[in-house]
Amino acid sequence: MTNIITNIKDFFLRFKNASSETRYKMVLKGTSVMTSLFRYVVLIAIGYIVLYPLFYMISSSIRTGESFYDPSIVWITSDVTMENFQIAYKLMHYTEALLNTVVYELIAAFIQIISCAFVAYGLARFEFKEKKILTMFMFLLILVPSQMMIIPIVTTYSKLDVLGVLGLIDTLTGIDLRVNILGSVLTFYLPALFGVGIRAGIIIYIYVQFFKGLPKELEEASWIDGAGPLKTFLRIALPSSGVVIMTVTVFSVIWHWNDFYLSSMYLHAEQWPLAVRLGELANDDVLKTVGIPEYGANFPQSIAIVMAGCLMFVVPVLIMYMILQKNFVKSIDRVGITG
Repeated sequence: MTNIITNIKDFFLRFKNASSETRYKMVLKGTSVMTSLFRYVVLIAIGYIVLYPLFYMISSSIRTGESFYDPSIVWITSDVTMENFQIAYKLMHYTEALLNTVVYELIAAFIQIISCAFVAYGLARFEFKEKKILTMFMFLLILVPSQMMIIPIVTTYSKLDVLGVLGLIDTLTGIDLRVNILGSVLTFYLPALFGVGIRAGIIIYIYVQFFKGLPKELEEASWIDGAGPLKTFLRIALPSSGVVIMTVTVFSVIWHWNDFYLSSMYLHAEQWPLAVRLGELANDDVLKTVGIPEYGANFPQSIAIVMAGCLMFVVPVLIMYMILQKNFVKSIDRVGITG
């Protein structure tokens, strides 16, 4: 502390005896140092806020029930155990749930990436009478939550029809040809295919902003060579969209990976993905099936099991982001998501 005070006194003494030009340079240097220091303090604070839940998850997941009652243990325990992961793996039916996540959610995510690009290209590049109406529907997809539409959606999926034709046949002949697709992959694949899946409006909006910035000369050259709109999209626009595809891929995969509400509404228990299994893990009845006394959502060992399940849930997405983060940050910068 004495050295710091001495250095400060020396600085002010040199500043007092320096010329005006030297003083100006010292002020600039001091301002630069203070700015850098403030920047680092802010970044460290934000990093702590972001990383604290992950550190807490890791610390809690490897603790025994007894260590939660020890006030001397805050973060790191000497009693490290992997039992919590084993129990969480069993209760979540992890392998089966992971496969369900891939089949029902991730495949739908990749279908949506392509279909939304097709829709957005039309909105960005062509002028037609219904464009304003379709743009309004795009913003409604962004603004209206799934909870407001879930009853008519489930009703529609329970008796899938095509413009009421099959219902009319049922009325006239008594033969009901409508199909119940609840509990099948079609509940996720069909909305994704038609560009109205999970957060599809945001994905379309990002694509539209990117396609508006593409040079029109590329497309005009393709039209001169005899290519139609579809071929131009497939041969020119889509291959030039690697940057924006990276952005929407990360978003779409994460949104589908985290989907709890729609999965719990559309699918049966044996078809649940990881997000729903994780939500059920905190249920008292599920935790009590482990066979160890005093298991419930409010007991310390149960907290450790839930934290282990959370860690097992986020690790695959974290690994994906760690692999793609360099390209993802560049794509966000180049896409320029603006109004």
